[in-house]
Amino acid sequence: MKVTGTDGKEYTIEPRADLSRARLRGAYLREANLSGADLRGTDLSRARLRDANLRGADLSKTDLSNANLRDANLTGADLSGANLSEVNLMDTNLSNANLRGANLIRADLSNADLSNADLSNADLSGASLSRAELSGADLSGADLSKVSLTDAYLEGAVWNDDTVFPEGFEIPEKSGT
Repeated sequence: MKVTGTDGKEYTIEPRADLSRARLRGAYLREANLSGADLRGTDLSRARLRDANLRGADLSKTDLSNANLRDANLTGADLSGANLSEVNLMDTNLSNANLRGANLIRADLSNADLSNADLSNADLSGASLSRAELSGADLSGADLSKVSLTDAYLEGAVWNDDTVFPEGFEIPEKSGT
């Protein structure tokens, strides 16, 4: 599959592709197989990646703001330091993903699988984590202010004194730290 980026360059989309620092703003990549791809620093803002396979991809410091990743597979992906503000991650598999220090402000993570994900120092303020699976997730230092945690599953999740929970949220007695 070939895509022309906003920089005028043509990029080949395939598993393990090197698309680092490409400008693919608004690209239509529904059901694309980008497993193991190098997407470090890529501009994928407003991209449509619904049902895409990004398993094990390196998306560190990537701009995915306002993108649609609904039903995508991001198992084991590296999203550390990525901009995921206002992204649609509903029903997405983010198990074992590295989201350390990611910007997830107002992201929709409803019904997402974040089991064993590293969300340490991530900014999730205003995000929706309704019905999200967070078992074994690392929430150390994460900002969860104004987050919807309705029916979220937190058993086995780890947090510390620097974790900011939503006002009025009853923090479970036992933390992993």
